[in-house]
Amino acid sequence: MTTRRISSVAHVGNIEIGGNNPIRIQSMATTDTNDTEASVAQAKRIIDAGGELVRFTTQGTREAENMKNISARLKADGYTTPLVADVHFTAHTADVAAQYCEKVRINPGNYVDPGRTFKHLEYTDEEYQEELKKIETKLVPFINICKEHHTAVRIGVNHGSLSDRIMSRYGDTPEGIVESCMEFLRIFRREHFNDVVISIKASNTVVMVTTVRLLVKTMDAEDMHYPLHLGVTEAGEGEDGRIKSAVGIGALLTEGIGDTIRVSLSEEPECEIPVARKLVELIPECTKLRAEAEASIKDDTISLTLDATDWETLQLKAAMAVGALFIDRKATKLEISLVGGSKLYTLHAQLSTLSDAILQAARIKFTKTEYISCPGCGRTLYNLQETIAKIKAATKDLVGLKIGIMGCIVNGPGEMADADYGYVGAGRGKISLYKGKECIEKNIPESEAVDRLLELIRKDRGL
Repeated sequence: MTTRRISSVAHVGNIEIGGNNPIRIQSMATTDTNDTEASVAQAKRIIDAGGELVRFTTQGTREAENMKNISARLKADGYTTPLVADVHFTAHTADVAAQYCEKVRINPGNYVDPGRTFKHLEYTDEEYQEELKKIETKLVPFINICKEHHTAVRIGVNHGSLSDRIMSRYGDTPEGIVESCMEFLRIFRREHFNDVVISIKASNTVVMVTTVRLLVKTMDAEDMHYPLHLGVTEAGEGEDGRIKSAVGIGALLTEGIGDTIRVSLSEEPECEIPVARKLVELIPECTKLRAEAEASIKDDTISLTLDATDWETLQLKAAMAVGALFIDRKATKLEISLVGGSKLYTLHAQLSTLSDAILQAARIKFTKTEYISCPGCGRTLYNLQETIAKIKAATKDLVGLKIGIMGCIVNGPGEMADADYGYVGAGRGKISLYKGKECIEKNIPESEAVDRLLELIRKDRGL
């Protein structure tokens, strides 16, 4: 049985993350952080569902300041769950949020470096070191504020928002993603600040798992053992979102890696909690199943025999048990069967469809349209769930096509870099359309955007 990686402990409000503590479950609000009533109500739903941390987007100082009101209202109603501020692009916002939240997430890709433009930049070694000094200049005052207010920090690297500086030096590689994290982490250690949690996320499960494994090795080599937050960004919704999350998160959990998790679904945030809880509960069984499945490999095929009482548990269990094996390309085919005494009635065709979904989530074989859709947050600029439904209905038969559906530009162009087409919120009621990394049409009225996306696809594909 795989033993859990023992990390250092980060203190986040009234809970601890890492060490021998339970794996913590969290989610992120989708409300406007300036709307205190809606934010408090949604936070309560997340917490009542079992969420142990609740994250809010803080685009600017106004949102960061209002975290004080949200926190006070929740505490007045008896809710003491730690709140996390999610900061992008404006470092000063992190300084403000650190005064009111138990934890602040910063993104190395845009904390100091400008937003990603996919431009190649040339640096001498001396110039590159000067860029690192700029990070330190902004980061040290923030660390001091966090020390004063006993605020924890998450260094949250997203594959979709690596800076042009990192991309130019390291390329779009796991090594570049890890170095983006380590640049910041070394400063935190130098400043003797230890209430730090690390996350490295990607919408591609292979990139996510490979990079987190490399991060663990890199931290170990530098005698760092910070707790890790796991998640697959833009996992999607429904069965696909659950399977994709179970493949990526589950692969690492069955290796003993992970101290806190979020299942990012394009659904109401409280719906994420029971799925994440189930993944944690399945760790012992799926670790054992993973070993049995690996031993069963014959003729490039994994044979997996399962028992389950409901369909969702079966999906999660199957995806979690074999996710790492397919990510590591131990096989390329999957056969799922049920044990004789299983309480779950299902047809062989359903098991075959589940096998295909797992293979697609692990990037082995594509048998249907791939949707890379974000879970939404306070930055989302349109009705995400309605839009996903419209796009899915119109494109579901385009096998192998990859479509990114993003609420805003924070991860948009980056996370859907391997998508064929992208639909990204550009402003309130405005959408931009992408073909690969190239923006084809900007600021389209939302009312026209889905039809324009379909026109682009049909014209481009000769449909």
